[in-house]
Amino acid sequence: MHLQSLSLLNYKNIAEATYEFDSKINCFTGKNGVGKTNVLDAIYHLAYGKSYFNPLAVQNIRHGEDFFVIDGTFIKDERTEQIVCSLKKGAKKALKRNGKVYYRFSEHIGFIPLVIISPYDSDLIIEGSETRRKFLDSVISQMDAPYLQELINYQKVLSQRNALLKYFALNHTFDRDTLYIYNEQLSGMAQHIYEKRRAFINEFTPILIKHHRAITDSAEEVNLVYESHLHQNSLMNLLDENLQRDRVLQYTSVGVHKDDLLFEIAGHPIKKFGSQGQQKSFLIALKLAQFEFMKKQSGVLPILLFDDIFDKLDESRVARIVQMIDDKVFGQIFISDTHSERTEAIVKETHQSYKIFTL
Repeated sequence: MHLQSLSLLNYKNIAEATYEFDSKINCFTGKNGVGKTNVLDAIYHLAYGKSYFNPLAVQNIRHGEDFFVIDGTFIKDERTEQIVCSLKKGAKKALKRNGKVYYRFSEHIGFIPLVIISPYDSDLIIEGSETRRKFLDSVISQMDAPYLQELINYQKVLSQRNALLKYFALNHTFDRDTLYIYNEQLSGMAQHIYEKRRAFINEFTPILIKHHRAITDSAEEVNLVYESHLHQNSLMNLLDENLQRDRVLQYTSVGVHKDDLLFEIAGHPIKKFGSQGQQKSFLIALKLAQFEFMKKQSGVLPILLFDDIFDKLDESRVARIVQMIDDKVFGQIFISDTHSERTEAIVKETHQSYKIFTL
């Protein structure tokens, strides 16, 4: 699978642009602020139906304009697939495949397997549990449509339960029977979500460790630890035990929506004990593990986006990534970099075909 061509109209700082891509390596070079990362984000947008860098869709429209259009032509399983994502101010975002509108974006997730490696990945370490849950759910959902639907349903019922708790507090009333219905619905879905997350972590962690050893030459041992309230008890019992607390807080304080992933190095939290270099290596290993997991599950080589990472890595780590490219571990790759000479020197070492776009 690869992206053959891309057309952009009013996307972020890009007024209009069209690109024809190499099936292996494509590099965007130029100074900061010229739009290199925005091109990569447009490709991400076609795969996930949203921006990687700015979740507020309307802010991806070019300043002073009323809409944006991203139009990509992919070759998948020897078939041409046209994916178009567009947004007009005051309207809903539209996502189309071969001219047919997706009524639910969730139907598209996983159709274009894609992994991005970016300096913004540091949010996975420094931000709260929600950021890590989104990563966890994103990887599983790409390969498991029923899981994604169960997540959507869980969030819907959770919102209804929270609204009911607020209603009770506001009106000084309480209806245990109605609350029990929501508890029952949440409990069943939570168990399925929990089991799939746990199974994923068990399969994913050895892949992460393997890639981390390759990048760092086995310098340190890393681990992923899955934290969940459901390790100790069923959600039904937990909701019962925390009823008074939930009534005071006016929201649901326990459940899989509070799960977290702990990133560890040498048995300690990498957020507190990992150097900047160790954190970068961990995050790259995490994303390379995501790539391998998705490749294994889908049977397709995902598209890989390297956003400005060669500027953040030492020569030995760059050399190991170049070796992986040369060994044809990856399929189509997109790279953004501020130094065109460095980029060309790196891609020449891979002995693969490439194109360089200077912005």
